[in-house]
Order: sequence, then structure tokens, then C-alpha cells
Amino acid sequence: MKAIVCTEPYQLDLVERPAPSARTGEVTIRIRRVGLCGTDYHIYAGRHPYLAYPRVMGHELAGEIEAVPAGSAFAKGQRVVINPYLSCGTCVACRTGKPNACVNISVLGVHQDGGMCELLVVPESAVLDAQGLSLDQAAMVEFLSIGAHAVARAKLIGGSRVLVVGAGPIGVAAGLFARLAGARVTLIDTRAARLDYARERLGFDDTFPVDPDIAARLAERTDGAMYDAVFDATGALTAMTQSLAYVAHGGSLILVGVAPGDLVFSDPEFHKRETTLLASRNALASDFAHVIASITAGQIPIDALHTHSFAAEDMPERLPQLIAEADHVLKAIARF
Repeated sequence: MKAIVCTEPYQLDLVERPAPSARTGEVTIRIRRVGLCGTDYHIYAGRHPYLAYPRVMGHELAGEIEAVPAGSAFAKGQRVVINPYLSCGTCVACRTGKPNACVNISVLGVHQDGGMCELLVVPESAVLDAQGLSLDQAAMVEFLSIGAHAVARAKLIGGSRVLVVGAGPIGVAAGLFARLAGARVTLIDTRAARLDYARERLGFDDTFPVDPDIAARLAERTDGAMYDAVFDATGALTAMTQSLAYVAHGGSLILVGVAPGDLVFSDPEFHKRETTLLASRNALASDFAHVIASITAGQIPIDALHTHSFAAEDMPERLPQLIAEADHVLKAIARF
């Protein structure tokens, strides 16, 4: 089978590999679509903390069932989405219903080879039906689930003032599901092109560019109260630290992006707000189901999220181009 391997930073190779063999309880998927996200770009650039090379990237995956074990709930040819967060099932997090935070988690495309290949074998428990979606739509379920999980963590109530810091794919996903939960959503970003796209194509009317006056602008926008929930999707320590200043008294700060290093807050600022600080990691099967149901119901502008497509075989040439064009890339999808 064909596979795209990141052999070292800035080096992608199209190779031939033996087709994988399924074991008991596993399903063979013919991969048709692979969405690209910040994780893949970081792996390519040598900036991912949990990765060893060589690695087959790819965790935003849609495909068709190639082979199933006897008695499976799935059938050959069925369109599916893959939950790439493979958990152990026995650790303290798994035992308490949080497999997304599994102590021994293995994420496809990060801790083990992922789906940037023609065939992939995964546990049947990691497979979700996607019959009502197109292949391109199915490839976007995973990144949307990250945003949906963050919003679920925040426990928003209708009418909440929500600020999303960072209008990339994950920030947009959080904004979409916060809006679906009845919140009033504001987006900010350093990139004007991303804000323009969010406003013109995704219906986010309240957007502001990040500049030295951004805190004053947000205070003015909220009559000095700031935001009930702030989602930081930047993955940048400086922005994450600054996001505390945008939280209303009694509000929550939800960190969706991850950055290496130590995050330091002003303790008086943190305490006077009685801030609730939440990390949001990965997603649960229930988040995937919520996303699929929301797309099927027409509640998500799913097709407007998809900005770029190309043949998977062109990945070695296209990935660096996408990084260079990042201001104008929301979701790129490779096709097998």
C-alpha cells in the first residue's frame, strides 16, 4: 500500500509498505480522506513534543470498511470516521469515563503510525458510522469534536458571552459549538484573513484583530464586564497568559491549545475573578456523535470549513505550501 512517511523534520516520502493485518477485535479501513491540522504541521516542522521519527501522520480520518471480524456491527464498504484516541481501558482516567485523558493514550499519527496511508487497522471500538456524511465532511468530524469537547467542558448556558482566542480550525470549532449552545461568540486573532473568512463564510459577526488595544476594545464591547467563558485555541504561552485578562469575574478560562513550557498567571488577577481554569484534551466518543448529529441536522456550515483539497500522493509538495499559505487555509484535506 502507499503511505506518506515523515522520516525527519521537513522530510516527507511517498513509500510502499506491506498492507496491515487485523487481529481479534480489529477492523481494516480503506482510508479515503485525511484532514490536516496543527499537529501535522508541527510534526513536519519538528516541533511536536511526543513524537519519534519516522512517523506516518494523520489522525483526521474518513474511510470505508475494508474487512471486519465475524459478528461486527459494521459491514464492508460502510463509510466511517475513526476516533484516533486509543485508550487502555484500565487506567484511572479510563475507569472514570475520561479515556480522552488516558494515562497510556496512543494517538494515531502521533504516538503510533496514523492514517496517511491506503489501509489502516484499528480497534472496532474506535470506529463510528458516517453513512449520512460525504467523505470530505467525515474527515472534518475529528477537529470539530475537539471544539465540541471544549464547549462541553465549559458547561455554557444560553446567552453566555464567549470569547474565542485564535480563529484557526480548533478555535472556529469551539466558536461553532458555543454558538450552537446559545452563546454570543466573539473571535479574535492576529490574522485578519482568518477573521474575514470567519465573518464572511461562517457567520461570526463579532470579530476583532489582536493589536495593542485589544483588551480595551473587548472591555468596551462588554461594558467592562469581559467574557463568561474564554477559549484559548492559540497554543502560544503568551496568548494563553493574556487570555486571563479577558475573563469576567466568576468566569472560566478553557485552554484548548497546548504549548510546551510553563504557563504563569498573576495570582491576584486569577483569584479576584474566582476563575475556573479548565484544560480540554482530545475528545470523547460522545463528542464525535454530537458533531455527526449536528452536521446531519444542518447546524454546522460544514462545507464552508473545507478550503483546500489535493491528492495524498502530492503531500510532500503540498504540505510546505499549506504552511506558507496558513493565513488562507482553514481545513485542507488529502484524498486517497
